[in-house]
Amino acid sequence: MTPSTTVHSPLRLYGRSGELAILETLLGKLRTGDGGALVLTAPPGLGRTALLRRAAAHYLRGHGGPVLYASAAPTEQRLPYSGLHALLCSAPGPLPLAPDTVLSSGISPGALLGLLRALGAEQPLLVCVDDAHLWDPDSRAALGFAARRLGAGSRVAVVIGAADETAFAGLPALRLGPLDDDAATALLDRLTDGAADVDPVVRSELLREAAGNPRLLAGLAGRLTPGQLAGRTALPYPLPGGESVLDAHAAHLDGLSCDTHTLLLLAAAAEEHEPDGAGSDAALLLRAGVRAGLSASHLDRVLFAPAGSAGALQRAGSRVHFSHPLLRRAVLHRAPPGRRRAVHELLAGLLGGGEPDRARLPALVQKACASTGPDAGLAEQLERAATAPRPHGERSAALARAAALSTDDALRAARFTAAAEQARLAGDTGRARAMLARVGPHLAEGAAPYVRGMLALRDGPVADAREALLAAAELLAPHDPRRTLDALFGAAEAAWAMGDAIAYLDAMNRVPVAAADRPTAQYRAGMCAVLAGHPDRGHALLRCCLDSAARAEDAGELLRAGACALVLGEVDAACRAGARALAVVRTRGPEALLPHALEQLAYAELRSGQHARARAHALEGLHAARRTGQRNSAAHLHAVLALAASVEGPAEACAAHADAALTGAGPHGLAQAATLATWAVARADLAAGRPGEAAARLGPLVRPGPGTGHFATRMLAVPCYVEAVVLSGRAHEAGGELAVAVQEFTLWTTRTTDPQVPAQLARCRALLAPAEEAAARYEEALAHHDRAGGDFERARTRLLQGQLLRRLRRTREARGPLRDALVAFERCSARAWAGRAAGELRAAGEAVDAPDRSGPGPLAALTPQQQRIARCVAEGATNREVAVRLSVSPRTVDHHLRNVFAALGVRSRTELARLLDRGGGARLQDRDEKKRADL
Repeated sequence: MTPSTTVHSPLRLYGRSGELAILETLLGKLRTGDGGALVLTAPPGLGRTALLRRAAAHYLRGHGGPVLYASAAPTEQRLPYSGLHALLCSAPGPLPLAPDTVLSSGISPGALLGLLRALGAEQPLLVCVDDAHLWDPDSRAALGFAARRLGAGSRVAVVIGAADETAFAGLPALRLGPLDDDAATALLDRLTDGAADVDPVVRSELLREAAGNPRLLAGLAGRLTPGQLAGRTALPYPLPGGESVLDAHAAHLDGLSCDTHTLLLLAAAAEEHEPDGAGSDAALLLRAGVRAGLSASHLDRVLFAPAGSAGALQRAGSRVHFSHPLLRRAVLHRAPPGRRRAVHELLAGLLGGGEPDRARLPALVQKACASTGPDAGLAEQLERAATAPRPHGERSAALARAAALSTDDALRAARFTAAAEQARLAGDTGRARAMLARVGPHLAEGAAPYVRGMLALRDGPVADAREALLAAAELLAPHDPRRTLDALFGAAEAAWAMGDAIAYLDAMNRVPVAAADRPTAQYRAGMCAVLAGHPDRGHALLRCCLDSAARAEDAGELLRAGACALVLGEVDAACRAGARALAVVRTRGPEALLPHALEQLAYAELRSGQHARARAHALEGLHAARRTGQRNSAAHLHAVLALAASVEGPAEACAAHADAALTGAGPHGLAQAATLATWAVARADLAAGRPGEAAARLGPLVRPGPGTGHFATRMLAVPCYVEAVVLSGRAHEAGGELAVAVQEFTLWTTRTTDPQVPAQLARCRALLAPAEEAAARYEEALAHHDRAGGDFERARTRLLQGQLLRRLRRTREARGPLRDALVAFERCSARAWAGRAAGELRAAGEAVDAPDRSGPGPLAALTPQQQRIARCVAEGATNREVAVRLSVSPRTVDHHLRNVFAALGVRSRTELARLLDRGGGARLQDRDEKKRADL
């Protein structure tokens, strides 16, 4: 048998590197004479066929071996052995057994196994079968039997593509998932030839609608005109182009009974008035099934047993879901229009309940689905019913239906925009953008730019959000004062996130005072006064706003009150306002505000020293931000988590969260998130004993001028900067910058009521003071700490005090402050800092719990001080840098290092670094460092 040349390499596959690697492993074994089998399973459209073709083409191109390749023909499913006949007919040369004999007389599973082994004995053989679930049962059974017995030495590999692995149980299976966002975006770029003018909202809607299905994405994109892709023309509703994928999904249900199809249609229709992903109400389906004439036994069998619907329906409590979202759409697509309308009318009647008032929203949505065309009266009823207390998601769905029924273009655009706004408030940014894509640009009045700007504020470049919201405010001002205020406050928030104080003032100064209530006017005037350099007046106004919030029940007002408290430095009040805002959002919504409320509360808790609480709230906020598609909020929350990890550890968590924050902050211009993330990494460097690196990170943040840190947070990093510069021995080099930073921090101290700031200022002065004055400065700082409370900052001061005493050779006196620091760090779970304090305490001669050891290790024979020096040198530090870090003289470092070399039998710093890299040094870290690494 000679190799086949009929299989051609497909185009590039996106997002399938893992699957291709698994296939390549199987083919690599085949080339060396080992066989095997793999079942690729996936719903239609996810790329089973493309992967099979790629495997066959790759094997032919790389090895030149024979390939048997067949696809199922559904029309031959009832013809015995038709599948194996097609497979054997694909052989490029004569076979020991003629294919026609198989079709006429059949072939036993054992005979098929022998045939494949005989073919593999000549050359390693690859067998590929696509859509094997559509083969006839005899062929499936024989192929499965043979595939299970092809292993090492068989020289035959079988790759099977099927909807599921049911018919091939016992074989290794690989289930394909949807493409991730990056892969789907890359595919869409290829489908549109990389066109730069594809509107971002249209792109988002195509990706959302395709849900990671590459075939569906290709169908949807292929049906849009250039004007629709560019956003110059409104998108059709619903999007065309997915018919082939939906037909393929519906084909899996062809063998079900008529009654089961009726129930599936009822279940699909009943989800139309529900939020996306909510499924349908099982009780409603039972009532609808009885009304449709289905027997109770059939309803029980299908609704309560997955096998009754061939796995199409799944029950979770009182809700019924389709096993795949496209399957629901396929059921509606396949049903004849008249039957589909009848089902919607049946559900509308049940939901209306026979009451005089039939304007209930679910019933109206079902009536809209049953409509045969535009209906202005029904559209108006839907719009009137889509109000509170209905959830925002339900309102969005109803308004979208109202828009589809509208006859007037302007009215249709307004209703789609309203649907987008409700979807945004529900936290469904994808649906919000989908609704906006259906609003023609020439019809986009102020409301549409407002929604676009608010979406960009949480999930886009904040500079774009600011411009969009300012433009929206101008358009809305004549007729919508409430949204005008919201747009201007949103523009100001965008400018704050950018770190642009001038842009923030510009947006706030546009707020019409006449349209604002008293607390809002005080907030505006207070923030403007603070940023304009009038702190006394501004603080008085902000305090009034904060006092007014004691009676507030609005989430927005409470969030503004929390911001007032943070600007004032009243961190406890900020925590209280943030907790109340979170409670209101959780109770009354909107869901879109949840990540922001959690972010503000977590940041306030960080400022007040409640790191564990901050971490818990920030983690919850991060999950909410991901769920609601708010990448900007996620970046800010990652920065908060990085700050928490810079205290609690582990260092790896701090670095990971900081990287995530900076990755999101860069493209979207989030200066505040970038500043906080950089500060977090620098603080972790300090905890790990790397003051030089910390100083290098913090210098650009705290120095004045262009490129500095965020205007509202840079002062918070000054105490860390001063500590890092002094401990790294660079105070003389950075004298001018250091003096300016401390002078600016001193001025800021007079403008904030943050209780920790006076203690931090005294600590900075102690670090910079001569040795004879430093002790008094530290005592001053500790007195401030006693009034302010907070274990962490007080422990940092005690640690530095103890280091100073040890540097002055007052070792016995140093033990008290170092012991206090260690206990306080452990009490507030500051693991990294506790490790640093423990090391200092051991260096001062006090016994501290020995570090955990998983083995003796190469450093076990060294003293604690020698171990510390060895690790620092292995990291690349010079003797002088080690001396500064450990508060000893360079001569002492040199003395200890010679003893380290002699004890370990190494002759250079390079050999020492290699020795520790092999793992010996890692086992000899301090106990808390070991725990941090394990985390």
